[in-house]
This record gives sequence, structure tokens and C-alpha cells, in this order.
Amino acid sequence: MTVLDRYIIRNFVGTLFFMLILLITIFVVIDIQSHYQEFSENNFSILDTLIQYYPYYVIWAANIFASILVFITVIYFTSRLANNTEIVAITSSGTSFFRFSRPYLFVGIVIATASLLTNHFLLPWANIKKNEFNVKTLTGNKRDAHNANQIISSQISPSEYLFVNSYSRQSKIGSGFVYQKFNDKRILLHEIRATEISWSDIDSSYILRDFYEKEISPQGKIISLHNGPSLKKHFNFTPDELLPEAFVAETMNTPELNDFIKKEKMRGANNVNIYLNELYQRTSSSVAVLILTFLALSLSSTKKRGGIGINLAIGIACAFLYIFSFQALQIFSSKGIIPSWLAVWLPNFIFGIITFILYLKRAYA
Repeated sequence: MTVLDRYIIRNFVGTLFFMLILLITIFVVIDIQSHYQEFSENNFSILDTLIQYYPYYVIWAANIFASILVFITVIYFTSRLANNTEIVAITSSGTSFFRFSRPYLFVGIVIATASLLTNHFLLPWANIKKNEFNVKTLTGNKRDAHNANQIISSQISPSEYLFVNSYSRQSKIGSGFVYQKFNDKRILLHEIRATEISWSDIDSSYILRDFYEKEISPQGKIISLHNGPSLKKHFNFTPDELLPEAFVAETMNTPELNDFIKKEKMRGANNVNIYLNELYQRTSSSVAVLILTFLALSLSSTKKRGGIGINLAIGIACAFLYIFSFQALQIFSSKGIIPSWLAVWLPNFIFGIITFILYLKRAYA
């Protein structure tokens, strides 16, 4: 590693670290101000939140904005090098632009790899802690909505259906339970009804109260029929899978999320694309770090009239366009208009082509 490499890496990492600290500080202060009343009403002090909540919030925020933060960082410090004619001096001494770009590639790969591992394994764990605290600090209508009993009508496999008239997420108890299993010809083969269903954490089973169970032959004849006050039953789903939280996908590491998506597809769930978006963006957002690093380098490595200001303006406009296209396409995907993989990867594909063209243009200028 040459002196030039160390100089650029030091500038890159130092500027990124400074901007990260600045951004996180601003985010935390704003978040504390906006949620102070909720914290107070639930008897959490600022110190409590700094220990129990904000370490996980920082992991979430830093990783969510990693690619954009790297982009702005490279725009800023590379523009400063260009304005000081340092890049001209380096390339005039015989160093090619490709060689000049090598430390950018090195740091970009390190950050992208760290982001990839965080997205797939560390961030889901942090989201569990963050969301647990969020639930504890719900107030008013938000708390009532979260704790309200819900109706469950779910297809748990291609041939099995389950209905619960009223289910409590907190107590994991429901009333008005019906389970039905059909054959390929849609003939009812097995049915269980119960006035109450509850989940047992001890052996991961369901307890049915005042149950009524019958098995029917394909010809429609009743094979067996019995009832009783209580029945222990094992189903291939947990309460969390039966009635997942809105943020369930972000709390699973990638192997868990893959298994969850397979089960949801088997059940014929309508919101699988939302989970696929979460799965695919864990990799695409890390790849975006590399793409935006070289896009920023290509845009800011030439001295412009207006200096750093004009480069930052161009950079912020590009960042806004990237975020807008990424979010808009995910909305289309969640509604089933376009495939999830296309929604998540299309911005990277478009910006990747633009980056490649601009980089070659700058290298051979």
C-alpha cells in the first residue's frame, strides 16, 4: 500500500466517520424530542432509552443510510481534493485514474462487506431489541390498536384452513376456533372446532377448550367423531407465524426469513412480496455502496466552477433520485405490480450503468 493509498483511505474513512457521528447525533436528538412524551408516560428516563433502545437504533440508522452516507462522503472529500488540484497533480505524475481509484475500491468493498453481514445477521437482532422497546412505549390509540383482539382467517397450507373469531396477541388466546382440511377435490376430510384456543410455550402446542373433532371419508361419511373439555394439538405454525407483526421480516436473519417465506408461499399468503423485498434489499443495498462510491468519484474528481457546493448539490439530487426510485418500486412490488427482485435491483442496475459510463468517461478524459 503506497502513501497515496493511505492518504485517500485516511480521508475516506475519516470523513465518513465524522459524517456518521454527526448524522447519528442529529437523528438521536430528533428522535428523543419526538418520542419524549411516550418515554415519560411509560416511565422510561433518557438514560434508560440510551441504554435499552438507542444502541440498536444506531445500528439500524447507520446501516439504512450507509450507501447514501458513503456517496455524500466521497463527493465531499474528492471535491476537496479536486479543488486543491491534488488529483491533477497525482494523474500528471503518471498515475492513471484507474490506479487512483484503487483505494476507493478497497474501502468500498470493506464497507459493502460489513453492510452485507450486518443486513443479513446483525441488523435483524438489533431490530428485535428496537421493536421490543417500541412496543413497550406505545401510548393511546397506538397501544389500543396493537393490543386489540383480531380476527384470523388463514390458509396454512394448500389444503388446510384456520379461522379464529377473536385472537389476543398479548395473551395468545383466541375464541371461536375452526380448523379444516380438504383433499384435492375440495372435499372436507378433517374438522376441529373449539370455543377457545391457547398457546403453550412449554411444549410448543395449542390447547383447545370445549372441542369438537370429526374425520370424514372422501365419500362424505363420518369416520370418527368425538368431543371433550380439552385437547392438546400440535400444528405446524406458531402464533407469531399465524398473526405476524407488521415488522416481522426485519427481525429475522436471512436463513429464518427464507424459511418463513417458504411457509408463507405454501399458505398462499398475499403479502409475500413485502417479505421478498426485505430479503432482496439486504444484498442490493450493500452492492449499492460500491456503485454509489464510484458514481461519486466520477462526478466529483474534476474541478468545477462552483467548487464543492455544486458537487454536493449534484450528489444530493442523485441521492434523492436513488431513494425515491427505490421506495417507489418497492411500493409497486408490494402491490404485485412488478416482481420483488426487479423492484429491488432495478435502481442498482440503472445507476450501475450510469456509473460505468461516467467512470470510463472520466478515466479517459
